[in-house]
Amino acid sequence: MKSCSYFKLQISVILVFCWSINLQAQILTSKQIDSVVEKTLTTFNVPGIAVSVIKDGKIIHLKGYGVSSIKTNKKVDENTLFGVASNTKAFTAAALGMLVDEKKITWDTKVTDVIPEFKMYDAYVTSEFTIRDLLTHRSGLGLGAGDLMIWPDSSTVDKKQLIHNLRYLKPVSSFRTKFDYDNLMYIVAGDVVARVSGTTYENFIESRIIKPLGMTKTAASWYRLKDKSNVIDGHAPYQGKLLPVGLSFGEIANAAGGIYSNVTDMSKWVQAMIDGGQYGAKLDHKLFSQAVAKELWTPQTIIVGGNQGSFNSYGLGWFLSNVNGKFQATHTGGLSGIVTQVTILPELKLGIIVLTNQQSGAAFSAITNSIKDGYLGVKGRDRIKSSNDSRLADEKEANEMVTKVWADIAAQQKATSSRPDVKSFYGTYHDTWFGDVTISEVNGKMHFQAKNSPKLRGDMTYYKGNTFIVKWYDRSLDADAFVNFGLNNNATADGFKMEAISPLTDFSFDFQDLDFKKNNQNNQPK
Repeated sequence: MKSCSYFKLQISVILVFCWSINLQAQILTSKQIDSVVEKTLTTFNVPGIAVSVIKDGKIIHLKGYGVSSIKTNKKVDENTLFGVASNTKAFTAAALGMLVDEKKITWDTKVTDVIPEFKMYDAYVTSEFTIRDLLTHRSGLGLGAGDLMIWPDSSTVDKKQLIHNLRYLKPVSSFRTKFDYDNLMYIVAGDVVARVSGTTYENFIESRIIKPLGMTKTAASWYRLKDKSNVIDGHAPYQGKLLPVGLSFGEIANAAGGIYSNVTDMSKWVQAMIDGGQYGAKLDHKLFSQAVAKELWTPQTIIVGGNQGSFNSYGLGWFLSNVNGKFQATHTGGLSGIVTQVTILPELKLGIIVLTNQQSGAAFSAITNSIKDGYLGVKGRDRIKSSNDSRLADEKEANEMVTKVWADIAAQQKATSSRPDVKSFYGTYHDTWFGDVTISEVNGKMHFQAKNSPKLRGDMTYYKGNTFIVKWYDRSLDADAFVNFGLNNNATADGFKMEAISPLTDFSFDFQDLDFKKNNQNNQPK
């Protein structure tokens, strides 16, 4: 529906008034939001959700639903803590903006001026890489490149190693030409905050943003929470049931997705963003200047797609778009078993926060869009149904693909044709940025074990040709993968590459970027 500004002047005041009343009537009441969320819990099998709606400087809805964990069945309330995941990125961008205000850096300061050892694959990219580039997903690296250094949470790679290993990640596009979402550059951005400010990233975020806003329960990471008595467990679906899951990563990745918060505290953050970085009863305090506020929400990287007449882009820590003629700043976040969304329409002074403890992004989309539709005058859309239809279609396609793979494996096991001697594949293999993987025999089975990521271990099964399947022991990972060995002139395995089986595998399992070479000293089976 068009806004009143589109109506011709000769339309009577009465008609405009009636139209406005009709628009207002579409806005969901708190009871209607309750109904939407309760239906969402059931439809998407989500244990717990928390929702906040901020309008015109007031919190008009603040509530928790369901349970924080299927292990405890403790109720979610407005103080229940969730990992906000990549919604942390907006805090990291704001922190850098505060240092810009203090003239300690500029957005276009070269990263090597702050971190001399920073080095990308290409020397030109290294020399030109700026702080702005760290925040805008235009490095030339592919989607989620290098995330296996931080994901899943058992990784032993430290920040020094991670920054060093950036030089080994090969680009997939030219520098500053294409949007590809990444996490590692935000980790580097967090290190910039630390080096420039003279304190840790976590201390800066907590002392300069979280504490001033009165976000009393929030911390820069799960490890820094003072009270863990009301924290959710993440949940992942597996074969029709939910599995509680652990953390996604350690302290190394805090600047990309570490913050734990609740809807009460996040409402204070969202209100400060609506108010351009100002806060307090009379807006007499500020986190950052209006110039920084404008820069955070200025498009930096074009994202291909979107409706005609609209735009879709990334700013500094925020996705930016035009929705029904209104500017929108939003971000989502995903950890193992947790997904979240923050949405702001500043012209309407509207903010919507949805935190969930199950990894179905369709759930938060259904809730956010249902609430948002009322304020935008959108009628007749069942957001729960449309989100669920899309989810079911994606899952059906993925399940069919995975089922076929395992059916082929079952057929191979029954076949009488010769199979390769698995011992010829045993040994230790090395990837320049991921480290070592050992292929060996454990309990009579071919076994995969990553050195730097202990959770990545599982049994391997022959598929076809020189390809095997690795099935991770931790089923909540939902990331089983092909392992395709290469052979040398002597028909001996000298390396392998990997690829996730399911198209729904989280992009942070960037197996496709790995290129393992066999260590010569370990090339003989024991």
